[in-house]
Amino acid sequence: MLYERIPDFLLIMLCLLPIVCINGCGPKEQAVSSGKESSQPQRYGMVIGLKPEKIEYYKKLHAAPWPGVLQQITRSHIHNFSIRLVELKPGEYYLFGYFEYTGDDFEKDMKAMAEDAETIRWWKETDPCQYPIETAKQGDKWTMMEEVFYHP
Repeated sequence: MLYERIPDFLLIMLCLLPIVCINGCGPKEQAVSSGKESSQPQRYGMVIGLKPEKIEYYKKLHAAPWPGVLQQITRSHIHNFSIRLVELKPGEYYLFGYFEYTGDDFEKDMKAMAEDAETIRWWKETDPCQYPIETAKQGDKWTMMEEVFYHP
């Protein structure tokens, strides 16, 4: 399923995200299909584990993200993209990701990202750093989070 690969691109940004993270709970209406961006972004928040032995490599990758990957994120109408790292229990590290989607065809934009050669190469570097949380759905890496509060 396409949605299983979508969250992997979250590993591209070094910015950090408020812990009160959000899933795709923003406005559910789709913009009129015009190829333009929606005026109301859809907010997404997600979580994944980070292997302790991969933390420094992960940070190094994100300190200098590849320009082609960043360009693809922008082409896919992803904005305000950030990731936070936290140690919730001794030796257990998690990434919390947040982004806003402003396009009008999420599936199409994520398919384009999943087929982008530079992004595929990036994921080959970032995938070995991560592991799904225990409650992840079969085949998912990142787990979507529920929005419980939003203040514009």
